[in-house]
Amino acid sequence: MLDTAKSQETLLEVNNVEVIYNHVILVLKGVSLQVPKGGITALLGGNGAGKSTTLKSISNLLLSERGEVTKGSVIYRDQPVYGLSPAELVRRGVIQVMEGRHCFGHLTVEENLLTGAYTRKASRAEINQNLELVYSYFPRLKERRKALAGYTSGGEQQMVAIGRALMSKPETVLLDEPSMGLAPQLVEEIFQIVRDLNEKEGVTFLLAEQNTNVALRYAHYGYILESGRVVMDGPAADLRENPDVKEFYLGVSDEGRKSFRNVRSYRRRKRWLN
Repeated sequence: MLDTAKSQETLLEVNNVEVIYNHVILVLKGVSLQVPKGGITALLGGNGAGKSTTLKSISNLLLSERGEVTKGSVIYRDQPVYGLSPAELVRRGVIQVMEGRHCFGHLTVEENLLTGAYTRKASRAEINQNLELVYSYFPRLKERRKALAGYTSGGEQQMVAIGRALMSKPETVLLDEPSMGLAPQLVEEIFQIVRDLNEKEGVTFLLAEQNTNVALRYAHYGYILESGRVVMDGPAADLRENPDVKEFYLGVSDEGRKSFRNVRSYRRRKRWLN
């Protein structure tokens, strides 16, 4: 399994972004990150660390939640994209798979998948070809293609959500908490498919995930967020072996779980953040 990005070409840049909700609540406090083309980049951190907000600041879905970027920039392929409509961003090759799956429960599995091609100007033959490609990665969906999505399992709904995103032929997928609420076996299956899509189809992934152990096994590079700031980043292999990461996320300490504020590397990093 690769632990370094396949390409050094930077596809997506987030530069010193601050996000405020309801004109008052400061959620992101100067987040910066880079996503290389052809890589899997992980955003890690606990609940409320700012992972989902970071993804929404890229996909321009903040306004629906009364959030706004008040500082910094989001650059995709050397072009600023903040302020574009989410539909226009999809046309440029960036799509987000939301936390919690969000399928159309009253539509069949196949109808859900076809909604992903809505922004494309493609022939029916091309769309059918893409549909078969999705089914090749998610054979279970082909078996359930006529079932109402609302009556499928959580794992199947996650597959529908990812498959629907793939129907837009994206260059970059923003994947929010793909393991949420799923059994460990299904989590491994989903991440294996993500890796296959990355290696075989060249899809770039930026994924937000609380399951650090799994995410760092499949990602090439990782950023760790706490309280709206990046407190640590590095190649996934290095983060897996970092004693502070082990202590904070895996509880390998006689003193119990700690905040990054109490470990040496965070205090070093904090000097740069202030």
